[in-house]
Amino acid sequence: MNDRNPTTISGHWFILAGAVLWGTTGTAQAFSPSGFDPLIVGTLRLVVGSFALLFLAYSRRELRGLSSLPKIPLLLAAGFTAGFQLCFFSGVAKTGVAIGTVVGIGSAPIAGGLLGFLFLGERIGKRWIAATLLAISGCALLGYTGRAVNADIIGILLAIGAGCCYASLTLVLKGTLKQHSTFGILAIIFSLAALILSPLLLRIDMNWLMQPKAIGTMLYLGIGATAIPYLLFAQGLKTTKVGTATTLSLAEPMTAATLGILILGEQINLTVITGIVLIFGGLIVLVAGSLPQHNRAAK
Repeated sequence: MNDRNPTTISGHWFILAGAVLWGTTGTAQAFSPSGFDPLIVGTLRLVVGSFALLFLAYSRRELRGLSSLPKIPLLLAAGFTAGFQLCFFSGVAKTGVAIGTVVGIGSAPIAGGLLGFLFLGERIGKRWIAATLLAISGCALLGYTGRAVNADIIGILLAIGAGCCYASLTLVLKGTLKQHSTFGILAIIFSLAALILSPLLLRIDMNWLMQPKAIGTMLYLGIGATAIPYLLFAQGLKTTKVGTATTLSLAEPMTAATLGILILGEQINLTVITGIVLIFGGLIVLVAGSLPQHNRAAK
């Protein structure tokens, strides 16, 4: 694949747009009623997102011929989607938000690059290595609290598992989307993932869920922070390498940190600013590398 192909460039922007929407998740949750298990919220997010994707797929008549869809890849993708939710939130609960988030998100590009190389023969270039190191360093700074952290080994392994699940989902999606419609594939994957996690909803607090703020938050998380960004991500993934896609997804923590400062009034310091700049720099390195030679020469 030519990294300077205009189609590849547009694919990068689709993925960045999806990652930016993912980055709004934390800000949206901040406006919901407190006192609810994040894993339950993650499950409800999948449920709402799956209904939205099913509606879109049905309206586009992309649910026809379900029997012809590749069953094993769909089951694997659903398992990786559910596994990410379980591993990430469990890892964060055990080892803390800072380490859990950095390890979970930071391990995804590394896993994505290796999986793309092993299964698809994607070349691991110097530009990708430089961009990934910059972005992961930025994530580490964003997660740095300056305080002692609980480096629970099980929590770290769970966080790494979350990153590997996300990278594996990206790999399976890329292979599946080559021959099947985006809306139908995502609708089935998220519906199956929601079913896998549905037993967790048996302990749901309906009083919490029926509050207007909770309803609004879950609708946004399911549609604006799940269904739409995954559609954008899938569209971009069609012309983007697995390793590149997972690195571009690091725009998520950059967006989350920026929104936390601008909207939630979170503390800003040199460490946070440096982290944001490093991630942004890594993304620029990747995107600039895909620009056609004549476009860059004209600038």
